[in-house]
Amino acid sequence: MKRINAYNVKYNVLNHQIRQAVLEGNDKIVLDSVFGQYYIGCGIAKPVEIVINGVPGNDLGAFMEGPIIIVNEDAQDGIGNTMSSGEIIIHGNAGDVLGYSMRGGSIFVKGNVGYRACIHMKAYKEDISPTVVIGGCAGAFMGEYMAGGTLILLGLNRDKKRLTGNYVGTGMHGGSIFVREGLDENLCSQEVLIGKPDDKDMQKILTNVKKFCDIFGFDCDKIIKDEFIKITPKSKRPYGNLYIPGP
Repeated sequence: MKRINAYNVKYNVLNHQIRQAVLEGNDKIVLDSVFGQYYIGCGIAKPVEIVINGVPGNDLGAFMEGPIIIVNEDAQDGIGNTMSSGEIIIHGNAGDVLGYSMRGGSIFVKGNVGYRACIHMKAYKEDISPTVVIGGCAGAFMGEYMAGGTLILLGLNRDKKRLTGNYVGTGMHGGSIFVREGLDENLCSQEVLIGKPDDKDMQKILTNVKKFCDIFGFDCDKIIKDEFIKITPKSKRPYGNLYIPGP
């Protein structure tokens, strides 16, 4: 195991130290006193565990293939940007554009997320499909232009807070969104269908919610007994009529 003190260390220096620790064969790296440094774990293609004590900056885990990143506090924007595989666990809240263009792997967030969660998230056939589970609530444009994968929103802390912002699923043309305990359909875009999960969907929800609960210490049986809503796209080309057809 390698332990690195990130206090007052510039992001590029810190990332060089992380990559050097990976090259040295460390299977676990602990970062202490992280304070907004960008690009932690970016592009790493090894099955290394990175534990972050503090708040990492933008693009945590971008383009990564294989690592497990555990953040013991909050995290900022762009988490999992275009990641291909691996796992990111956030024990607090996360910022905007979580899972932007995510292509594979899993992200689990205990708390809330900001705007445009899972924008452009995609999948490749049935073999490579990303999954995001959000324990709290989400901002506007959740699932915008989503092209594949699975997004599960649990709203465990909703109370008086709105579960989602406006424009859920705007431009969505693939994948599935599952929302626990009801949904204000007036907040959804016109490009989506609202329905109920089938048995196969519920098995997928159970598998991922159980993992979420194992990570964060929630009661899976209590969560999974609640009703879930399924959101899917109406079309694979939601804006096809806006373009001039070719010759």
